[in-house]
Order: sequence, then structure tokens, then C-alpha cells
Amino acid sequence: MSSAHSAVPTAGSVSPPPSPVSSPVSPVSAVSSASASGVSPTSGELLEFVRRTARDEALIASLPLDPEGRTWIRLDGPGGSEAWLIGWPPGTGTGWHDHADSIGAFTTAAGALREHSLVVRLPTDGWKTLELTDGVDRSRELATGQGRAFGRNHVHEVLNESEDAHAISVHAYYPPLPRIRRFSRTGAVLRLEQTESPEDWQ
Repeated sequence: MSSAHSAVPTAGSVSPPPSPVSSPVSPVSAVSSASASGVSPTSGELLEFVRRTARDEALIASLPLDPEGRTWIRLDGPGGSEAWLIGWPPGTGTGWHDHADSIGAFTTAAGALREHSLVVRLPTDGWKTLELTDGVDRSRELATGQGRAFGRNHVHEVLNESEDAHAISVHAYYPPLPRIRRFSRTGAVLRLEQTESPEDWQ
């Protein structure tokens, strides 16, 4: 979701988790000045929201964890944003993807996640393969309590590299995700595999 919302996908392959949880949850931490004023939230406000929500111990503990696939709960994000609480079994990840025109933020609430990202803006449409130039790759580990915000067309993959521990994270996007593009990567070559719409993950 964040972050994409299918279970252990590889680029070009989407399958739902064995035990998805999709009922909305409205934690107290979801209330923000952005939602109260009707103003579209900024990436900084989304980051503040996911950090605050990640400290809600009762909410984090309410997420069912599955050893085989990711699980999630839909949250009420600030200012009409889309938000998710996601559980990551050991060794799972999203595959390379972006979030189209949505800005976003995510924070690790338990365990640790690894984000690989590209500091390049991809063409919106009209391509199937691109050759990436040197120096566009970034990698960071986000331990419990650490998070990041990102702008539109952010290309990344998120992984739980642990061999034995679940990770849990909180994600928020605004506007609610209009689509997710999924990519495969071989060396410097990035290939567009498919485009998902909201009905594919909700």
C-alpha cells in the first residue's frame, strides 16, 4: 500500500492475502487539523498522522498477523486521505511500484522495513521499458518509530528482510490512490508490468 496492498506480490503478479481484514477502523489518532478544516493534507501532515497512529499500541495489537501473507486494516486518514495498517511476515515485500499522483507517508510501527527507491520521475504513460541511469538508487532501513514522506510518482519497493519477525507499518496517501503501477527490474532495466485500480486491492 505503500505501499501496495496485495500479499507478497512480485511485479506483475497480484494475489490477495489469505486473511485480509478490510473493515474500517477510526482510531482517535486519526483526528487531525487537516480533516477538521477541510484542507487537503500535506505530506508532512500525513507523516505526522502515520507516526501518531503507529504509537497507538491497542490499534497495532488489533491487526491479525498471518505467517504466509500480508494483512491489513483500512483506517480513516486525515483530510479524506487513504490510510492502512499493514502486517508484513518475514521475507515479504511489495515489488517495485508507484502511487501515481498521490503523495504519501509511512512509518514502521513494529519490527523494521527496508525501502529501495528511485530518485527519478518516470514518464506517466506510453512506455514499457526504461533504462535507468547510474546514481538513481536509494536504500534506507526504517526501524520501529521511523518513517518517511514522499511526493507524487514516487517509485519504490518495501521489504521486511527479517528471517523470523513480523513488521507492522502505517501508510497514508492523498488523494486516495487512483492507481498503482507495478514494475519488474533487471539490472538497470525497469519494465512496466501492469496498472492496478482501487478495486484490485480494496
